[in-house]
Amino acid sequence: MTVIRDVMSTELTIVSPTTTIADAATMMSTHQVGSALVLDGDRLVGIFTERDVLRAVGSDFDAEHHPVTEFMTMDPKTIGPEVDAHEALESMFAFGFRHLPVVESGRVVGIVSMRDVTRRG
Repeated sequence: MTVIRDVMSTELTIVSPTTTIADAATMMSTHQVGSALVLDGDRLVGIFTERDVLRAVGSDFDAEHHPVTEFMTMDPKTIGPEVDAHEALESMFAFGFRHLPVVESGRVVGIVSMRDVTRRG
């Protein structure tokens, strides 16, 4: 059985709640990832994805100067590192997510994408 810990990424793209959409999109592009975790200190407050970038740019001509908090998903669903990878994939399909933050003992320890699970799960 493959669990999330086996397929998750521990190299995280992290932004603060005040990071602009432009800066977050640049970081995501530089790291070649589809999402950034929004942390306030050590606390996960949101996830900002490539879909959010498109939604922001499509709805406001000045969106790149706005903070990610205006378009991120607040209090995102998370998953534990010992969850079965197939169960995680089913959850992603059910909720329409491509990325899930991985949390253990209240701390973000990784992120898993649909691609990670389908490649190695």
